[in-house]
Amino acid sequence: MDKKFSPSQIVFHWLVLVLVVVAYAAMELKGLAPRGSSARANMAVIHYTAGFSVLIAMLCRVGLKLSHRAPAILPPPPRWQTITAKAVHGVLYLMFISLPLLGVLSLYVGQVHWSFFSFNMPVSSTSNPELRRSLKNIHEFIANSGYFIIGLHAAAALFHHYVMRDNTLLRMLPCTKVHKPD
Repeated sequence: MDKKFSPSQIVFHWLVLVLVVVAYAAMELKGLAPRGSSARANMAVIHYTAGFSVLIAMLCRVGLKLSHRAPAILPPPPRWQTITAKAVHGVLYLMFISLPLLGVLSLYVGQVHWSFFSFNMPVSSTSNPELRRSLKNIHEFIANSGYFIIGLHAAAALFHHYVMRDNTLLRMLPCTKVHKPD
């Protein structure tokens, strides 16, 4: 069995991280710009584009997850850690698929015009401000919860590397060799 995730799985894992950081940063920076300014509008489009890119990358990750087996963690962790890891990964996958879907749907029903890398995204023929507000509130709640879930995921990877001393983190790092533990 392989000791690392496939190169494509590794690329998409880190690509999603970069896109998530860009999406979150753009949203946070947008709040610093005055309403109606071009800087605020640019940050919004960067947020929309990065978010929609997360959706595409996550769908690719789902395909890769279904077509590739995860390499074994050596030494094997306790069962409760394996169950917890699967639960957190499930939440991460759901979060980074639902967040962009909710965001795009809120833009669609709110008749917000934007382009995804020069492709004009569709908008509803009729505006639905109440639905948009509801979708946006759910989107923001999940996004704010994301800070905790992402932090938990990163802390667990570091815990496995430095405390458990297993190969959990090394399996997903690019350009590293995974050696069998002594």
